Amino acid sequence: MHEGHRQRLKERFLKDGLDGFQPHEVLELLLFYSIPRRDTNPTGHLLIDRFGSLSNVFSAPFAELVQVDGVSENSATLIKLMPALCRYYQTDLNCKREQLNSSGRAVKYISSQLIGYDTEEVLLLCLDSKRTLIACEHVFSGSVNSAQISVRRIVELCLRHNATGVILAHNHPGGLALPSQEDLVTTGKIENALEVIGVELLDHIIYADGDCVSLADSGFIHSI
Repeated sequence: MHEGHRQRLKERFLKDGLDGFQPHEVLELLLFYSIPRRDTNPTGHLLIDRFGSLSNVFSAPFAELVQVDGVSENSATLIKLMPALCRYYQTDLNCKREQLNSSGRAVKYISSQLIGYDTEEVLLLCLDSKRTLIACEHVFSGSVNSAQISVRRIVELCLRHNATGVILAHNHPGGLALPSQEDLVTTGKIENALEVIGVELLDHIIYADGDCVSLADSGFIHSI
């Protein structure tokens, strides 16, 4: 019975994609590949009940996932792979010399890079004179509450990629996309350091739970 159900669910996905799937059904289908001989529907329900939504399941810490009945280390690893795989896919798509010549374009790109992280991450987008993306460097990874940003490291990356302008970005996991006083001070230090080497800090974008705030658009630094 389970084998027939699995095959029907796979065929449904191959025909129509995930349109029409309930969140627990998405997890049920995914868990086919880590739980080969058991009904994964109850596990899908348990995950949604525990974390509240599909996105919350994918963002949940590994240690909490394995506490759910039926979720092994293999299954938790597969679940954690999904947002990382999405980021990798988006990065590969965006490698085609994407132009980030507006805050809207920059926000869209950065949102795809920071989705799913439960720790604070810092990105540096290096651009040429036409605002074309040269490189997206994952600069730092910190705790949920803070990330240490080295101005020297950022200057070194700018010089390495021969960037004429950069966009800084970081996330506030579990918080709001609003700049803290520390964010503003750090932005000022980086802007001053980059000015010395002839590189513009074009924007500093803060991402949180699908929302983004551009410090350039907010008037803290000049807009791109």
